[in-house]
Amino acid sequence: MHFTHLLILAGLAAVSAPAAAVTIDGHITPGEWRDARHVTDFHQTQPLTGKPAEYPLQAWVLATPDGLAVAVRVSQPPGVPRTLQKVQRDFRDNVDRVNLNVDFNGNGRTGYNFVVASTGAVGDAVITDETQFDEDWDGNWQHAVSQDAQGWTVEFLIPWYIAPMHQAVDGHRTIGINIDRVIASLGLRAAWPVVSFEQPRFVSDFARITIPAYSQSLLAVTPYVSTRYDNVGHDGGFSEGVDVFWKPNGQFQLTATVNPDFGQVESDDLVINFGATETYFSDKRPFFTENQGIFAFSLLDDNSALVYTRRVGGPADDGSGAGDIDAAVKFNGSVGTTSYGVLAADERGDAGRTFGAVRVVHDFGTRSLGMLLTRVDHPFLDRQATVLGLDQHWHPNADLTIATNLVGSDIVQSGQSSKGLGGTFIADYVMDNGWRQQWLGMYFDHRLQVNDFGYLERNDLEYAHWEVRKRTTDLPADSRYRDHDWHFRIDALDNTRGLNLRRQLRIERESNLRDGANEDIELNVNSALWDDLLTRGHGALFLPPSFSLRIERHAPRHGDWANEWEFDLASGGLNGNHQAGYELEIVPTYFISDALSMSVGADYVSVPGWLVWQHDNLIGSFDRRSLELEAGLDWAIDNRQELRMKLQAIGLDAKLRGAYRVAANGRALPSDDAIDSFGVRTLGLQLRYRYELAPLSYLYVVYGRGGYEQAPLLDDVPGAAQILRDSFSLRDTEQWLIKLNYRFDM
Repeated sequence: MHFTHLLILAGLAAVSAPAAAVTIDGHITPGEWRDARHVTDFHQTQPLTGKPAEYPLQAWVLATPDGLAVAVRVSQPPGVPRTLQKVQRDFRDNVDRVNLNVDFNGNGRTGYNFVVASTGAVGDAVITDETQFDEDWDGNWQHAVSQDAQGWTVEFLIPWYIAPMHQAVDGHRTIGINIDRVIASLGLRAAWPVVSFEQPRFVSDFARITIPAYSQSLLAVTPYVSTRYDNVGHDGGFSEGVDVFWKPNGQFQLTATVNPDFGQVESDDLVINFGATETYFSDKRPFFTENQGIFAFSLLDDNSALVYTRRVGGPADDGSGAGDIDAAVKFNGSVGTTSYGVLAADERGDAGRTFGAVRVVHDFGTRSLGMLLTRVDHPFLDRQATVLGLDQHWHPNADLTIATNLVGSDIVQSGQSSKGLGGTFIADYVMDNGWRQQWLGMYFDHRLQVNDFGYLERNDLEYAHWEVRKRTTDLPADSRYRDHDWHFRIDALDNTRGLNLRRQLRIERESNLRDGANEDIELNVNSALWDDLLTRGHGALFLPPSFSLRIERHAPRHGDWANEWEFDLASGGLNGNHQAGYELEIVPTYFISDALSMSVGADYVSVPGWLVWQHDNLIGSFDRRSLELEAGLDWAIDNRQELRMKLQAIGLDAKLRGAYRVAANGRALPSDDAIDSFGVRTLGLQLRYRYELAPLSYLYVVYGRGGYEQAPLLDDVPGAAQILRDSFSLRDTEQWLIKLNYRFDM
């Protein structure tokens, strides 16, 4: 009798006990996932037909005390080619892979993307504004892969400290989840549930599941030390710093850094920019990528943001180079369904700035409201910049998505105050039979200034567009294409003084091919317009009608080769459609082995009548010819070691056509002002070895060399090809860097 009672009690304890830990080894052991939610209803999302997956797969989802565990078994029989190449972390290569996307609050605000390739490489990203992936973030999570003749298996374990989470209710939490797999050679994607990042709503439409509420605390300390020596300047030195991550519970996280590394182990792309707007660069520094999603606040314009972290440690106010960051701290968390974040950073020295940001977002279910306040103090410039933004996201029904924001700036410099205002509106409506409409509007007055901490290409604009899309998936079986997504857009752009900056008709077709390639064709037809930025405030220039055509194609690896190319044809300048320039870029990649690949590409640009500002209202019209060489080598030596080489060299010659003054009526009048033809050469080379000591702990050995030169162009200089060859002699800087960082989890 007592033995029977013991058996009953043991059985009840087993039922009520927390889910047992699973072993992350890439093998689904019988019984190991018996308590998991079993998912089999995967459907095609590339092409977006919603039909059952052509090659079946199944998944298991299980909440454990150690984290969210997910196993995925994909079928890929011998007749379906597999991608066997080894890729590096945060790869963008089109390879066979499984994506696990998780919204830990289940409210559609922020998602986390975890991707594992069939060969075991990983990538991760933060998803904000429904479909915007930020791949700069790196998380610490477990994975394992195994393959067999009929397919492959991947297991994930995502610890609970990976992201801030709202308070659980009655010991449970509701999360959003999406799982998909990609067969690269066929261009097929199957997902559960049927959602796509190519639609206006992605994170909001994840499947909602309720799981036991587990919590993990973590204290992670990552000190680093680096040494640098410049062979040109014959100087160098040591630097050291530390990053600290502390999560005592699910509702609070703190990240701090002292003397952070500016990211010398990462190299930005070379850009030659003679335009009036600055170039946008992403941020790779761990402190500024960890838990940064809460600060996402886009103004709908390309790359726009109220918090652009490259400002911190960017060019100093006194022009002495990059600012040195003393320390920075960031904490975020939640109270109920209200999420918050606070960021502060301080630069050293007389020209050092102080940056601050406060973010609050409250979730009401189908609607969320948010506020972001930023403040930057510039003691050297006697300038204080305050920006306040309010935003809301609303899903009135399953088909309509509406987002709006309002932003204001208050700039005080030398005791004088200037206040600006702006706002944006976007509505997406998904209709039946693949149709979709979008309405978008933006207004930024000429006093709005957000670039002390944020990024906005320009203010002083009024913009609106209406776009209709049609997705076609029922193509004939013998077609080279799997689907087409047609875009038809009309837009209008003015400045706030009523000048017509653009009237445009856009026709675009995005297509996926049956061999895994993707193709994009875009035609823009522009009316006559005014350019009010070219002369930097010395008069707007009237320009005749123009057009542009872009054809772009990316093909995954087939055999030993992968390739991508792009062709652009565009008119413009003072002669409008009477002259056209072009650009052709071809980048083939050859796979010496599955672990070693190299690419050598070229980009040639020819632009007749290229307009370049000189000073006040003087502009030059040039015939531009530029040639860029881009080469790379990627070697995955083993699971811990990788070697990467990245080379970019550009040669540009600009031969003068004529000098012009912009008259008061906006017309370009020929001028006798002396303007020189000129040439530009620039070089960027980085050779980087990385050894993974432990998760998020690395040893780097980096060699870098680069330079930039602009000079008058003599008549006997052959042109862009010769200037490109000469760029290899540039040696403004030549550095060796050794960096060691090690993460201690406590």
